[in-house]
Amino acid sequence: MDASSKDTEAPNPDTFPDISPPVTFAEAALYWLKLGFISFGGPAGQIAIMHHDLVEKKRWISESRFLHALNYCIVLPGPEAQQLATYIGWLMHRTPGGIVAGMLFVLPSFFILVGLAWIYMAYGSAPAVAGLLYGFKPAVVAIVLSAAWRIGARVLKNPITWSIAALAFLAVFVFELPFPFIVLAAGLIGYSSGHFAPDYFRTTSVHGTDRKGSGSAWIDDHTPIPPHALFTMRRFVGAATAGFVIWSSVMGAFSLAFGWEDTFTQIGWFFTKAALLTFGGAYAVLPYIYQGAVEHYQWLTPIQMIDGLALGETTPGPLIMVVTFVGFVSGWAKAVLGSEAIFASAFIASAIATFFTFLPSFIFILLGGPFIETTHGNLKLTAPLTGITAAVVGIILNLALFFAYHVFWVSGIDGPIDWISVALAAIALIALFRFKSGVIPVILGCGLGGMALRSLFPQ
Repeated sequence: MDASSKDTEAPNPDTFPDISPPVTFAEAALYWLKLGFISFGGPAGQIAIMHHDLVEKKRWISESRFLHALNYCIVLPGPEAQQLATYIGWLMHRTPGGIVAGMLFVLPSFFILVGLAWIYMAYGSAPAVAGLLYGFKPAVVAIVLSAAWRIGARVLKNPITWSIAALAFLAVFVFELPFPFIVLAAGLIGYSSGHFAPDYFRTTSVHGTDRKGSGSAWIDDHTPIPPHALFTMRRFVGAATAGFVIWSSVMGAFSLAFGWEDTFTQIGWFFTKAALLTFGGAYAVLPYIYQGAVEHYQWLTPIQMIDGLALGETTPGPLIMVVTFVGFVSGWAKAVLGSEAIFASAFIASAIATFFTFLPSFIFILLGGPFIETTHGNLKLTAPLTGITAAVVGIILNLALFFAYHVFWVSGIDGPIDWISVALAAIALIALFRFKSGVIPVILGCGLGGMALRSLFPQ
């Protein structure tokens, strides 16, 4: 066997008995579908589930390569958990594997959120539903704070990463700098710091550790890059062309059918920009969506936006699936197809928002995956990605304060504090941090508490 064939062949389980057996396409598809129904807890929870299943339990991929793929997905604009599933699916089973993994990761959540959004719009003013949503809001504040803590505990390991997180928070909270600028600056700081202080930015590797009991992974640290994951200009151009043709065809169809200023077309255009111009995952994207959907287009109110996030937290799938809710409410409010077809308008709008939000994620993985596969373990790339991940912590903390303001001061900073919401948020924080409760019990517990308190102290 020559050297070139060694670089492209997958390891043989018969030769290396500690390597987990190859995974069939059908087996992987069933797992991605299952993940679409059980992936609660936002991006942090979903990544934790994938890490437990794919790295620790099934051993489909090694710790080091999992984290390397995750760092790439974090630096991309869009939902990192869905992109990570797409990346691993692509690495295992080529382009069809990536598409199936990414789609099955979000489809269950899409249909569940459409149902919840319909209940919200049709029956949201009912006292019981209103009380439930009232309790959801402070739970969301606690969950976002918890996400900042969990990601920070994983990333902020030294003074440099702590400083990057602090500077990112100040940049967005005080100076309101755009997210792309913050991400670029964090990447540059990580790159330069990785040159002068490389020990602060080295990724953890399992190489050289005792692997008895867990064994190696199917795609291990030193598993050769599979042929389909090798970079070629033909593949790069093909992926870019396919993505552009799909996007322009769908956008062109809506523009010709309804006009450029129509709600359907503008939803597609806005969520294309949201997918391309926002970095740092779901929590970092939400302020941009809020600014556009609530303040600029006025498709929904601030309270509806927070309610949508609460409903998104109670459903499986990426947290950015809140765009499905935003699209549904927008289509319902604008009734593009007329007053007799409000649900149809809302459903189409939700599908448009979801499609244009996730389309770039698939393209980014197919475009950049081959390049990233050639760089795992390369400090020149991992240091900037670590710096960007640290900056995301500061951005998420800003988002928590953003939500707290709208939940605790409903009528503005000059108005009274809603102490009931403050108390529910405190209880949620204690449940998350002290008792390690899951997201769903916290959300539902606060919702039931809000329902009871609103019946006792109506506003």
